[in-house]
Amino acid sequence: MKKHFGGPAICLDRDDINTDEIIPAKYLTEVTKEALTPYILEDLKLEGFDPRGQKLKNSKVVVTGGNFGCGSSREHAPWVFEVNDIHTVIAESYARIFRQNMFNCGMLAIELPKADIAAIIALGRDAELEVAVDLPSRKIEASAAGKSLSFSFDISPFDAALVDAGGWVEFADSRY
Repeated sequence: MKKHFGGPAICLDRDDINTDEIIPAKYLTEVTKEALTPYILEDLKLEGFDPRGQKLKNSKVVVTGGNFGCGSSREHAPWVFEVNDIHTVIAESYARIFRQNMFNCGMLAIELPKADIAAIIALGRDAELEVAVDLPSRKIEASAAGKSLSFSFDISPFDAALVDAGGWVEFADSRY
């Protein structure tokens, strides 16, 4: 059961990042989640982004634009974040299946308005960005270079229960 969802964040300032960019299809034959680890965001083309860089390796949170996780539906996309110890994605919107797969894996897929996402990305543009998430109070605090911003978010009671339990399997095991 994951209870801490914040930490160092990386901003991927783009809409429509698809599952092939999150984890290329050629790795879907791997037999363990852990085997996916080095391939996270391998095919993402974004100015200044290095999929092999230390910033991604240190990140626990991803902040990004709209329609995140679009493309083909696959559990591998949330899994590659999970095995890289990234348990929170904050985006303007998600592809429906990707979003639900995040919750099913016990991870947070938080939606914020476009202006809030832009403010977080601007805050982290020139400094190391930290994001603290308080799931029970539905609050986020983003901070960098001595400045901070606070936001509220919504999550359904069922999705919060999935996250609280650690994912769908753990949720079902505790109830059935």
